[in-house]
Amino acid sequence: MLLTVENLSVKYGNIPALTGLSISVREGTLVALLGANGAGKSTTLNTIAGLLNPTAGTITFDEASIGGAPAFRIVRQGLALVPEGRMVVAPLSVEDNLELSSYARGRTRTASLNQVWELFPRLAERRRQRAGLLSGGEQQMLAIGRAIMTKPKLLLLDEPSMGLSPALTDVVMEAIKRIHESGVTVLLVEQNTALALPLADYAYLIDRGEIVAEGTAQDLEKDPDMIARHLGLDNKITEQEMKAIIGDGKPAQRESI
Repeated sequence: MLLTVENLSVKYGNIPALTGLSISVREGTLVALLGANGAGKSTTLNTIAGLLNPTAGTITFDEASIGGAPAFRIVRQGLALVPEGRMVVAPLSVEDNLELSSYARGRTRTASLNQVWELFPRLAERRRQRAGLLSGGEQQMLAIGRAIMTKPKLLLLDEPSMGLSPALTDVVMEAIKRIHESGVTVLLVEQNTALALPLADYAYLIDRGEIVAEGTAQDLEKDPDMIARHLGLDNKITEQEMKAIIGDGKPAQRESI
């Protein structure tokens, strides 16, 4: 396994955020971590990436223990996080944001700007523009491009579709698919199962800091009511809706969610 998380627990003060969480990511796969807001998805990624310290459990990446290690060392080992909220450096240009990240794994530049321009032509058009003036979708492209500049073995993506228009969501998700197909292992956090499951080789469902289900998209299809319950939906997912999620990523319209 490229990444193994075992019995991970994290607290914010005295409040537990993760409790005995275990997941694994095999090299070359795309794994989805699904859950409602507040379920512990971002906490999981931030702890793996070294932004939070675990209170218990182990994290092993590429055969090395990284639990509690500083974030800069984890990046240098080949793990990159695209955080929720994008966190671009607003006063710097698009190109400067990317150049800055290209040295994150050490003194030697790890990737070419052309890789990012090819993935996101819109960023190439705006390469001299200040990052803070980009649209939300363009900033998400930049955040992903910045991670790619570190040439990661494992890419962590935290809610990449959040706040994007349908058109820009399609662009971003297609880019994630292409990144994965290029050989990068991906751990994708999403609340939108319709976007994540069609891309995923395997998926975990998290609720209140614990893994409550796991399996392939077809495995999760067997219990749509369980999916609805843990994602905080008001009413049950119908068989037709679940087939739409698993099949083409376009869920049927619902009157209330």
